[in-house]
Amino acid sequence: MPIRIAVDAMGGDHAPEVVVEGAVNAAKSDPEIEVVLFGPDEQIRRLLPADSPESVSIVDAPDVIGMAESPSAALRKKTESSIHRALGAHKAGKADAFVSAGNTGAVMAVSLVVLGRLGSISRPSVIGLFPSIKGQVVVVDVGTNVDCKPEHLVHFAVMGSIYAERILGCDSPRVGLLNVGEERGKGNELTKAAFDLLEQTPAVNFAGNIEGRDILAHAADVVVCDGFVGNVILKLGESVASVLPKLVGAEMQHLGLPAEQQQIVAKTLSGVRKKFDYEEFGGAPLLGVDGNVIIGHGGSTVRAIENMVRSGAQLVRQGVRDALEKAA
Repeated sequence: MPIRIAVDAMGGDHAPEVVVEGAVNAAKSDPEIEVVLFGPDEQIRRLLPADSPESVSIVDAPDVIGMAESPSAALRKKTESSIHRALGAHKAGKADAFVSAGNTGAVMAVSLVVLGRLGSISRPSVIGLFPSIKGQVVVVDVGTNVDCKPEHLVHFAVMGSIYAERILGCDSPRVGLLNVGEERGKGNELTKAAFDLLEQTPAVNFAGNIEGRDILAHAADVVVCDGFVGNVILKLGESVASVLPKLVGAEMQHLGLPAEQQQIVAKTLSGVRKKFDYEEFGGAPLLGVDGNVIIGHGGSTVRAIENMVRSGAQLVRQGVRDALEKAA
């Protein structure tokens, strides 16, 4: 059975050109993927390359939600937008997943209204993936919910665990609570209460508190925190990809390394940098809504969009939404 991905063709800083190209590339590379591009029909059709596969189609969506628009205003006033219509198609079963690099707030707001929440999950969450010495680490939440209650962190732990199992192949993933110390009783009222609840949650393989330095050391497969802290970590991680090469380059110049040695170091560093590059991750899933939703970076490139479409298909193939519903 083909997997149909609804793509917000107007979402992102470089839309629609980059989005159309990336989505078409995904359809070309995987015969099981069907892409439905949502946006102004005439504008999108002009961008389709002559060799676009038959698995790529267009659904007209005349309204466009800008990257800086108020999510609440867009939710009420632009009901014919690419985000609204694509999510509506997903809700109606005409698409298996939805992908957007557009206005994150609008995508979340419309997803909650159109798709709704899964079971008892009160706070759907966007996850982040971080490289480590032993593979990828799932961090939940990375900015969706900046003010949380202890039970929200438990929901994050359950959702992150299912994602790690289904997508990353972790068997009984270890869950760490991000804190200012490893000892029991450390932290603020939120983390202290969340610690007690996580210990009592059978669906979570709780490993206790971990500190920020432990994330890249892979002290846990899943790390939970409130969205305020998580977003700070996410932005710090994103900066590594751009700042680290500059720091290393300056140090090589200071040491006076020969050009051939600098090239070897630069090549090695490029491989490390790639592990922090958002283009490689294929966006971030919005877990806890009644559907399969991938949200991408506003500055997404062609490669990033292509990987986002693939990530949407992977959510479907691995049954992440169904697993979450059973656990919710």
